[in-house]
Amino acid sequence: MRNLFVIASLFSLIASATAAEPKLDKFDLFTANQGGYPLYRIPGIVITAKGSLVAYCEARRSRGDWGHIDILVRRSTDDGATWSPALKMPLPDGPLERNPAAVAQGLGKPGEITLNNPVAIVDQRRGTVVLLYCVEYGRCFVTTSADDGLTFSKPVEITGTFNQFRPEYSWKVLAVGPGHGIQLQNGRLVAAVWLSTGTGGHAHRPSVTTTIFSDDGGQTWQRGEIAAQEKEPLINPNESSLVELLDGRVLLNLRHESKQQRRAISFSRDGATNWTTPALHDELLEPICMASIVKLNGPAPDGKTRLVFSNPHNLDRADGKLTPGTGRDRKNVTIKLSLDDGETWPVSRSLEPGKSGYSDLAIAADNTVYCFYERGSSDGNYATQHLTVAKFNVEWVTAKAADRE
Repeated sequence: MRNLFVIASLFSLIASATAAEPKLDKFDLFTANQGGYPLYRIPGIVITAKGSLVAYCEARRSRGDWGHIDILVRRSTDDGATWSPALKMPLPDGPLERNPAAVAQGLGKPGEITLNNPVAIVDQRRGTVVLLYCVEYGRCFVTTSADDGLTFSKPVEITGTFNQFRPEYSWKVLAVGPGHGIQLQNGRLVAAVWLSTGTGGHAHRPSVTTTIFSDDGGQTWQRGEIAAQEKEPLINPNESSLVELLDGRVLLNLRHESKQQRRAISFSRDGATNWTTPALHDELLEPICMASIVKLNGPAPDGKTRLVFSNPHNLDRADGKLTPGTGRDRKNVTIKLSLDDGETWPVSRSLEPGKSGYSDLAIAADNTVYCFYERGSSDGNYATQHLTVAKFNVEWVTAKAADRE
């Protein structure tokens, strides 16, 4: 009966979509070897309380995760038609040292400082944009924009919040997000976090996933409970996305390296505590890559949340080495739609069939969807030649499903 209800709801959604034509536009915000950087990666995007788009990324002097990396922000006040020049986030005051975990593995070079994992959270109540980012995967800072993303305040360190995890988990490497954080209905700001002892591959493994949260607009932060540990089936849980459902539950969608190659899901009532045991979701493939999840606006007659999800929908490798739990080719970033709190995903449409990787989603007040994602070069030689914004409506997502027999 539940499946019939979901299908009926889907047809109702598609029928309502016929009032508008499917629309999809794409434009590149950052391109490799332009603007002074050979590579741009790790996209994130939010929509401010006033409706402006704020997009951000890592600007890399080299191709690896460790090295000289800056954080750049661009802003649009006309729904993505035009964008401001890139604004570079400042380095924190004081001496900055390389992460010993990276040095031990020969990652990066002397004198290079990594700024990584920018994560923005829009505070709708205060009208601010709170931006978290890390330095050398070992310290975390917060900066706030009170002018709709035009400028940001002097960064303030909040690494002390992460130190609260040490009695339980002796981390040497930390990262927020990436992507965006969320504000709950009660005003709480929440960001997903992963921690690592830094002893394994790329100094990013092994790892656990958790959250941090703020109840005062980002001025102070507290740690949540660890949601996913270093144990089967969730091998090395790390980069994760959050969304609050209409019933108030917070859904955590987890990246990890399980042999089953499926995303994992966990729930909490407050975004911080009493996380349910992570469960694999058979419809959400896990090529071992970042993903994003957001909810559509407006009431749902059945009380269920309509969700949008993006990641590379692919489990193949060009080299044919399909060992369970290993990374798969990053291509075919796909948009999926759920009408029932993420239990099922009956609608799916490919956004970028070719090489494509990390993605982040934002929803406008009229339910226009923005997907900021890594897109490969036209010759197919590199997976992140561009950071591209795709702008589309729900009708574009459902149009393909409506034509199926």
